[in-house]
Amino acid sequence: MRKKDKQFHFKQFSVRHDRSGMKVGTDGVLLGAWVSVENEKNILEIGTGSGVIALVLAQRTPQLTQIAAIEPDLSSCMDASDNFSVSPWKERISLQRVRLQDFHSPFLFDLVVSNPPYFQDSQKPPDSRRELARHTESLSFTDLLEGADRLLTPAGRLAVILPVTEATHFRQLASNRFQVIRICQFRSRKHKPVERILIEFARQSPGEKAEELVLYADGDHWTKEYKNLTSPFYLTP
Repeated sequence: MRKKDKQFHFKQFSVRHDRSGMKVGTDGVLLGAWVSVENEKNILEIGTGSGVIALVLAQRTPQLTQIAAIEPDLSSCMDASDNFSVSPWKERISLQRVRLQDFHSPFLFDLVVSNPPYFQDSQKPPDSRRELARHTESLSFTDLLEGADRLLTPAGRLAVILPVTEATHFRQLASNRFQVIRICQFRSRKHKPVERILIEFARQSPGEKAEELVLYADGDHWTKEYKNLTSPFYLTP
């Protein structure tokens, strides 16, 4: 995608993200591709931004699965609304401009996913939309956990992606409500430090399944594992 382009093109959909505070990036696609989707009838994405995670999940799930996306930022909602309306799954993705703290649903969800804000004490960027998307002032970890607890079915799952330090903190906060069922360490190269942690939580866990995913093998070639995970979505490796 060239910098001047307003859209990021995937195999089955495109994402306009020029108005959203957060652009399409590896984190969102990775979470949407990695999280388990089996028999979910209702999925909620918290903080959809331009809508890429919801669209990846829509591509991965059957026609009966309904996906609700919420986002407090108006500009991001404009992008997400446009992206959903021209996608092949427009009939089963809904969007509300609302904070999680103010969101109420007549039914519970089988899966809640979020690429949540995680900056806390670091310097805030000058763009207020980017600040809202990246900083926990808009959605604290506690708010996210309380919201997921309130909105999930008894057997429902919560999935997030976070940097290492923030993932450790989030897991500690979650421990009185949820247990880890899957956890994946993601790094760009095998010799590099872990950059992101993907975690699936449930209220009860038979055990924790640990995984690792590396982006590049030799040179700039994707690893077989990363390619298998994301090739249904990206146009080129």
